[in-house]
Order: sequence, then C-alpha cells, then structure tokens
Amino acid sequence: MSSRRGGGRQPDSRRDQPSPAASQGGGRGRGGGGRGRGRGTPSTSSPAPAPEASFPANPPPSASLAGPPSATLASSSSARPPVSSESSSSSRPPVPDSTSASGLSREMKEKLTLQAPAPPTSSKALDFPKRPGYGTVGKKIVVRANHFLVEVLDRDLHHYDVSISPEVISKKVSRDIINQLVKLYIESHLGKRTPAYDGRKSLYTAGPLPFQSKEFVVKLDDDRVSPSAPVRKERQFKVTIKLASKADIHHLRQYLSGRQLDSPQETIQALDVVLRAAPSQKYNVVGRSFFHPELGQPGELGNGLEYWRGFYQSLRPTQMGLSLNIDVSARAFYEPILVTDFVAKHFNFNVSKPLSDQDRLKIKKALRGVKVEVTNRESSRSYKVTAVTTQPTSQLTFTLDDQRTRISVAQYYREKHNIALKNVNLPALQAGSDTKPIYLPMELCKISPGQRYSKRLNERQVTNLLRATCQRPQDRQNSINQMVRRNNFNGNSLVNAEFGIKVREEQSLVDARVLPSPMLLYDKQREQPRMGQWNMINKRMINGGRVDFWTCVNFSRLHRDFPFDFCEQLISMCSSKGMVFNPNPLVPIRTAHSNQVEIALRDIHKQCVQKFTEIGQAGKQLQLLIIILPDITGSYGKIKRLCETELGIVSQCCQPKQASKLSKQYLENVSLKINVKVGGRNTVLNDALHRNIPLVTDRPTIIFGADVTHPQPGEDSSPSIAAVVASMDWPEVTKYRGLFSTQAHREEIIQDLYKLSQDPQRGSVQGGMVRELLREFRRSTNQIPQRIIFYRDGVSEGQFSQVLLYEMDAIRKACLSLQEGYLPPVTFVVVQKRHHTRLFAADHGNRDQTDRSGNILPGTVVDTKICHPTGFDFYLNSHAGIQGTSRPTHYHVLYDENNFSADSLQTLTNNLCYTFARCTRSVSIVPPAYYAHLAAFRARYYIEGDTSDSGSTAGSDGRVEFRDLPLIKENVKDVMFYC
Repeated sequence: MSSRRGGGRQPDSRRDQPSPAASQGGGRGRGGGGRGRGRGTPSTSSPAPAPEASFPANPPPSASLAGPPSATLASSSSARPPVSSESSSSSRPPVPDSTSASGLSREMKEKLTLQAPAPPTSSKALDFPKRPGYGTVGKKIVVRANHFLVEVLDRDLHHYDVSISPEVISKKVSRDIINQLVKLYIESHLGKRTPAYDGRKSLYTAGPLPFQSKEFVVKLDDDRVSPSAPVRKERQFKVTIKLASKADIHHLRQYLSGRQLDSPQETIQALDVVLRAAPSQKYNVVGRSFFHPELGQPGELGNGLEYWRGFYQSLRPTQMGLSLNIDVSARAFYEPILVTDFVAKHFNFNVSKPLSDQDRLKIKKALRGVKVEVTNRESSRSYKVTAVTTQPTSQLTFTLDDQRTRISVAQYYREKHNIALKNVNLPALQAGSDTKPIYLPMELCKISPGQRYSKRLNERQVTNLLRATCQRPQDRQNSINQMVRRNNFNGNSLVNAEFGIKVREEQSLVDARVLPSPMLLYDKQREQPRMGQWNMINKRMINGGRVDFWTCVNFSRLHRDFPFDFCEQLISMCSSKGMVFNPNPLVPIRTAHSNQVEIALRDIHKQCVQKFTEIGQAGKQLQLLIIILPDITGSYGKIKRLCETELGIVSQCCQPKQASKLSKQYLENVSLKINVKVGGRNTVLNDALHRNIPLVTDRPTIIFGADVTHPQPGEDSSPSIAAVVASMDWPEVTKYRGLFSTQAHREEIIQDLYKLSQDPQRGSVQGGMVRELLREFRRSTNQIPQRIIFYRDGVSEGQFSQVLLYEMDAIRKACLSLQEGYLPPVTFVVVQKRHHTRLFAADHGNRDQTDRSGNILPGTVVDTKICHPTGFDFYLNSHAGIQGTSRPTHYHVLYDENNFSADSLQTLTNNLCYTFARCTRSVSIVPPAYYAHLAAFRARYYIEGDTSDSGSTAGSDGRVEFRDLPLIKENVKDVMFYC
C-alpha cells in the first residue's frame, strides 16, 4: 500500500531549492541481509538528489552546522565518538566522506555493524550501545521484581529438526504425536532421553540421541487428529528427527557475564522450550501466556464472552543471570454456549425471526474460524465454521449419499435424527469446503470451550475485564508467587532432572533509586510536584494563549441554556489561569440535533466566514470551537475528521455527563487542553529556562516521538498508521507538532520518515515526516537542530535491528537532504510499555516505600540486575499509581551519538514526564512518545470513525471499507490539535 501522509505539506521539489548540488546517491530500499521479517540494510540502488540547503532560512552564525561523525557503536564506551555537551562543533572529528545520500545506506550498515575484534561477536546482530555506567542520582531503595532467577547445570544441549508427514497444523496434535513417539521409542531408540518439544519444528535434548537422523512411524486415533472425521480410525504419521545444531551453555555464561557480545538466542530458546513444556501440555497457549479455568475462576464479560485467568512466562538474559519473568494475566474467550444463545447475546438479535443479509454477514464475521460441537450426537465432534449460508435451514437443500435425493436441512434432521428444528428461519453454519460443505443448524451447535476471542472488545467488555483483573500491588505480587508455586518447576522431572534447571521461587530483590521530581515553572511561580502530582490552585499558565474568535455548539440533550452557562464558566476558568479569552463568541452559541452533526458544523463554518467578511477580517479562521458531544457515543471521530481536515477548525470536545457537573477540576483540565490547542504553554521545566538540562539546553535540540498503531485483529483491509511528533520550541521543549501517514497493513517500520519520489513535472521530490519537522523547527525557533533525541514507541525486541537500520538511515537521509554535511548526533531510544515486568515495594508495610495506591514511588528507576547484561536500558516508573499495579516503562537505547550518561538520560526522561500538557500529573511514558500515540489514534479516527461495532463500515460483500487518510489543514497543524 502506498503511503499517504496526513498533516503534511507537499514535499519539496528540487526546482524550488536555491542551490542544488551535483552529487547523487542512494534512496530508500528494502535490501536483503537482515534478519527477522526479511528486511535488512536499506539498499543503495535507488538514486537520491544531492543535499540541498533547503532549510527555510539561513541559520544565524551561532547555529554552526559542522556535523558530527556518524559514530560507530563500538564494543566499549571508550570507543564511542568524543561528542559531549561541552565540545564545540569545531572540536569534533571531521565529517566522514559519506555526507551525501549517495553512500548513506552503505555507511549506515557499516556504522551499525560491530567492527571491534574483541570481545568475540558475530555479524548476525547489531552492536547496540553498551551501558555507560549505572545511575547514581536519587534516593537508593530496594524493590522486588517478578523475575525469578534460573540456574542451569552444564548439559550437552542438542537441537533437532522435526518433520511430520502428512503436515499437521495444530500444535496440540503435533505434541500428541511426539508424546506418543517418546512413549513408544524412549527405551529403544532415544537413549532413554526425554526431549522438550516446541510443538512445531524444534526438539531439544540434554545430550545426544543415538542417531544423526531417523524416521519413526506413529499412529494416533483419528479423533485426536480430526474430531470432525465421519469415521473413527487410526491415522499414521511419519516423523523425521534430524540433528540441527548444538546449543552452547558456555557461550550463554560468557554472554551473561559480558564477555561475549553475541546473544546465544538458540540456547535461551532451548531452555525456554523446556520450561514451557509442562504448561503447554496442560493449558491453552496464547503467545507466551497460558490460560485455563484451573488457574482462576472464569468470569463473564458480556455479549457471549468470558475471561480466563492465566499467566505470562518468558526466559530473559539479565545482569543477574537467566531470569524467568512471570506475571498474571487474563484474556477474553468465547463462552461455551449454544450458537443461537451467542448470536442473541453478542448481537442482541431475536433468533426466532428471519435475519437480514446485513445481520447474516455480521454473524459470519463473528463466527468464521470458530470451532463448534454438535450436541445431538453421543460423541462430541467439532467442526470449524467457514461460512454462514445465505438460505435458512427450511430452504437450504443438499444431496444425500445416494447422489439422487435432495432434501432440506430441516427435513433431514426431522427424518434422520427425529429432531424438529425450532429456528428454521435461521441460516445454517457451514463447515468443510465449498465443494464438500457440511451444514450445521445453529441451535444444535455449541461453541467449543477454550477458544480465544481476538477481535476488538467493546467499552463495557473492556471495563469488565479491567475490573476483574485489576489487583492492588500486594495482591498481584501474591498471585504471581502462587502461580510460581503451582507450576512447581523444580518438581518437574524434565526441567530439573533431565535438563538440570532450577528456578528460585522468590521474587528478585533489586537495587533501585527514586529520582527527584523536577521544579516546574508557572507565571511568576514555581511548583515542586509531590508523589507525581500537583495542582494549579492560584497558579497561572506560563504562556497563556489568546482566543479572540470562538463559538460553541451543543449536540447533547442538556437544557438549552446549559451551553451558555458552561461557556461562561469555562472562559472564566481559562482567564483565571492566564489566558486572554474574548467573552463574546464570534457567532451565536447554538444547539443542534445529534443526527445533524455534519450539517451543523458546516453551517457554523459558513457563518464564521461570513462574519469575518462583515468585520473586515476576511481570511481569518475560527480559533476554537467548543463542542458538547451527543449523549450517545459515536460522533467524536466524525467531528474531528470534519473539523481538522475539511473546515480547518480547532475543536475542544466535552462529554455532556462530565460537562454538566460544572466542577472546577473538570473545567481546569479542559482549560489545560484548550491552552495548548491555541498555541500556549501550560508549564515549563525550571531547568529548561535556566539552560540547565544536560545535552538538551546547551545547543538547539529537537526531541522526536514516534509510534505505529495497527488495526484490530480481523481488520485485514485497514492500514497501519505511523505518527511522528517533534518539539517546536527550544529550550522549553513543550510544544510538539504532529504528523502521520498510512503504511502497509501491520508494517512496523515507519516508511515515511524520509522519502524520495519522482514527479513528471517537478522532477525529484523529497519529503517525509522527519524532514518536514526539522524544517518546521527551524521556522519556529530560528535555529537549526544540532542534536536529535528520538523516542520510538511500539517496537518489540525482535524488531530492534530492523527498526534501527531502516529508521536511522531515514533520519540521516532527511538531515542530509536539507543541507550538505548536516549530520546532527542522534540518540535513538525505544520506549516499551507492553512488557510484563512489575516492581513492588520490598516492604508493603513501610509507607515511605509506596504511594497512596500501594505502588512504588513515582520516579523509581532500575538499571541493575533485571536489565540487559550489557546494553543501555532501564525501567522507569515515572507516574503515581491510581488503581491496580503500576507498569514501569522500559527504555532501551539503540543508538547514542550524544554520549548520554545513565543519569542524564534517566533524569531527562523522568523530568519530561512532568510536562504532559493534559494534566497536572506525571505520566507513565515520555510525552513525545505519548503525543505520537495520540496523534496516531487521531488519524485512525479519521479513516475508521468510532462506531461501536468494529470502527468501520461493512460493504455489501461483508468486507470492511475504510476512508483514505485526509490531509490536516495548515492552521490546525500549527498547534497541538491531538491533545
């Protein structure tokens, strides 16, 4: 899918630039040589125009552009480039030859590949920055982490490839086959060794098997292989086991101690398979988690769904050694109920009445791939639903085995099984293939238990799931400990006796520190947050925005006079906080019907245009539209898309339920959002204005945040959306401009950081979100960024190498496309929220160790024991808990040309968390990444809307249809519209 960017101006053409150079270079590519999903180092085959001096204006003399070298990530901190906050640009080593786009991709590959000869490594992995030391800032404390130390005896681990013929898709059936093989041949052919099997292609043993390759024949009862088979019989499989490699425990020990740089993934994988073998046999496996009613009482979510409790388990290399990370979890599953009951619950349909084609398509979408059991037979047979018939069972016919007689499904069940179907108006479920369909009446089918529901949950289901699984920290800690004891790893013969693995049953004690909260600056006042929060009583915003032209529309059923009272009090609150707010609306406040949202908004825009003409200010824009939303949800996405992409209106939406209370706290929170939407600042770090933030305020620095959001499972036609924000003020670092673009479905690497395209009229056209944001920083600050800090959200560890290779290359190309030799040093930090590490107070009874919710204190940082053995990473709990157990954010530095120390990066990240515009609390992830997340979801509203069903509309053929991503109006882009 081609990328289409929302919120961006048209890319720059070479003919628009004053002095194009003559050199040519490599463009974006998807060359080989990488791992994972097949993307390696970007190729250099596509041409790129020479670097161009295409910043908006010449920089002032102070903004030197002597670029730093493209630092090689060497094997020790001493080999890192001598770039520091004190060094001037003239003292830096010369810029490498590859200062144009021509050799850039090749240079990036060389830069990002380890070059030091010792300690030993391999070319498989990139060498990420080594930990520059441990942090020392803050109060030292000790916390508990849900990491359990794993000790491994020396074993001669062997890896064997497994091939089963005929091919088996089900992991459960594959395990049954291997279990049967072990049962039959362990004494005679396997050397009395019990293997660990991953359910797919890999089998591990603690010592060699007495063969290099061998074929076995295994027979299974057919009902274990295909429960829907019409006749039960034994089925025969040929299993080939062939030696693949030997895993090296010594290599693992060297890696954990920092004497080996290349991660021994195969050895870790082998041990992980051993530890997962027993729970994989007993429980339902979902990714790295296990679920089963034995692990906790299931509960109802509503609409035919229930939740199952379970646990997450992952083996990780850490500073303390191998660590088993275990956390409690819960997932949505289908209730094992009759299909007719599910349809009635899930869609609120009356199953006694005929269904429309639209309703039938909804059922088809909900049940496709779901396994059902027929209840009218003594033995349970399961079938996988492939479709829903277009005809009801009373009209649906098929040919009997005699190949002559055609009979309806309803008649067949009446004559063959003596069952009179009650719901003959309902269609039948279809299993099998289109050529050999199997028709199953819904009322006779029960959903098989243990099937995960992977589609989007509605708001009520999410609330029920959170309510059921929300545990206070001490309760969650106890639940995790109980789960570890239940698993009894040390009592498992495969784990302990066969492979020599021992798992400690105590959560790890970890050294931590509590970073101090930063001093915040308001208008003539300072504020020191306590416990991650503060208030704005008697405080004024440091830069109050100005609103001269505004109006309000009410779509709710609140009293017609309410909008006037609400606006009066909201304006009073904004004014008291330092904003300049005209008390009179540009056009009269109005109330409109909730089903006429678009008509009302277009009419308001038309009235405003006319009014500006009347008062002699034609061309002016409405600065703010206050919108009281309809009582029924579903209009928000439509309103934002229309206002921001068609009408050019910045809006503030208010929920009628909250607005009607007219509480000061609510009005204050709304005023914070309004201020940044009209160009103001709420607060600033005191150290920022006093130029006292290392590696940020010493020279012009731009801070990026980036994220990619993917569509919900099952939405195969919806694109992924990448969003990038960047700070537009320096040294304050509070205003962030946001851009976004669509890209291929579930594509994780951001495709539109830099792009080069050919236009028939304009020639080579350069663009991309990083390029545009760098230009906008120059316009906003009259400075050229001399340092880049890039916080990248939403990247899993398995994608680190590909994301770094591609996105750092794109960042470099974007810089060089703006000015020859322009290579500002970059620090690239991955922000991970979706992990399962939890931190608990070592002593829950000590009030000095927890906040009011019982969670660890805001500002708690960990960079020891449970962190990467050699990499530059840390866990930061920057926020105060509200309910449940706080989740720290994991920050991992993948690239660092700015030579951050542990303290400087940890303190910067923590302090930025106090600058989030929408509240007077520190937030859990660094604001640039948070803003990118908000911007990406705003873009998803544009193309999917916010309907309660799937967030999309179904076409006549049942496929989901999505809008193209529209461009945001320029006046909207200039402010933080996504807040």
